[in-house]
Amino acid sequence: MKIAVIDGQGGGIGEHIIKKLRRALPESVEIIALGTNALATAAMMKAGANKGASGENAIVVNAPKVDYILGTVGIITANAMMGELTPKMAEAIASSPAKKVLLPLNMENIEVVSVTHEPLPHLIDKMVNELKEK
Repeated sequence: MKIAVIDGQGGGIGEHIIKKLRRALPESVEIIALGTNALATAAMMKAGANKGASGENAIVVNAPKVDYILGTVGIITANAMMGELTPKMAEAIASSPAKKVLLPLNMENIEVVSVTHEPLPHLIDKMVNELKEK
């Protein structure tokens, strides 16, 4: 199984996701850190990703090659993360045949309704548990 974790800015959310994935899933699961920038990728690599790459082309090339894509709802939103997530990245992620498991975090001018407002660590636990069940 190949899982891509996509994050931007400082990579903090992706870092937490990868730490929990590493504790919950077998070592045979390949985790790929895809950062919108090098800082985000470095944080996710430090958390235990097997491989990492940064930038638009890395995300566009790798999105169709994985089984799962994890991140926030912003990764399928053009110009999210203060503009770091380009329209081309959002399109590649949304169009990927991979199953997307996204955290429902509200962001600039987008509010996701009908979701529980739980702390981020609880949402990440739910995300990881869903993958464990697969």
